[in-house]
Amino acid sequence: MKKKILIVIFIVVVAVIFFAFDLDRFLTLEYLKNSRQEFQFFYDRNPFLTVFSFFLVYVLVVGVNLPGATVLGLAGGALFGFTVGVLVISFASTIGATLACVFSRYLFRDYVQRRFGDRLEKVNLGIKEEGALYLFTMRLIPAIPFVIINLIMGLTPMRLGTFYWVSQLGMLPGTMVYVNAGKELGQIDSLSGIMQPGLLFSFVLLGLFPLVVKKAVGLVKARRNV
Repeated sequence: MKKKILIVIFIVVVAVIFFAFDLDRFLTLEYLKNSRQEFQFFYDRNPFLTVFSFFLVYVLVVGVNLPGATVLGLAGGALFGFTVGVLVISFASTIGATLACVFSRYLFRDYVQRRFGDRLEKVNLGIKEEGALYLFTMRLIPAIPFVIINLIMGLTPMRLGTFYWVSQLGMLPGTMVYVNAGKELGQIDSLSGIMQPGLLFSFVLLGLFPLVVKKAVGLVKARRNV
């Protein structure tokens, strides 16, 4: 009970601070775009502090389900470049997602399992046997909300270690696409820059990614049914 109370207090305090001080204004594409040079100046002189601060903010935003994770993903690509951006965001998003899963587990799983235990027997068995595949499939499909996956998996008996490594792998392709888009956006100095081939290619990838993933998942399921 004490853990539940502490988790609720933590989430409420973070949410109140975030919205009371209107911090979401800093997590808009317009703000980040206008402040890109200032961020770059600070990053060039304080690389470790910048990466560490960005990492903590990303974990907190994802862990408490605050708005702005997508914009932060683009910002990471614009500020750090592709390689560093992918590394930082991949680990930060996975740790944040695991934190959200833990919160969901401590706050809601006991109640849900008691209330719907009989109906969830098959679901729990399926998660124990093939939970990694289910999670990996969901992580690869951008149409399934990131937040919903974290909350739902927190209600299941899936081990947190499994949740972490599967999420790390499953979210990596999407992370790479968004960081690459952010990297290209960070190189635009005028409206004419929108026509840069690299940026156009990034948007094409963003559009095609869900279709490619859906096809790949269909092929995997078809082979498993053979």
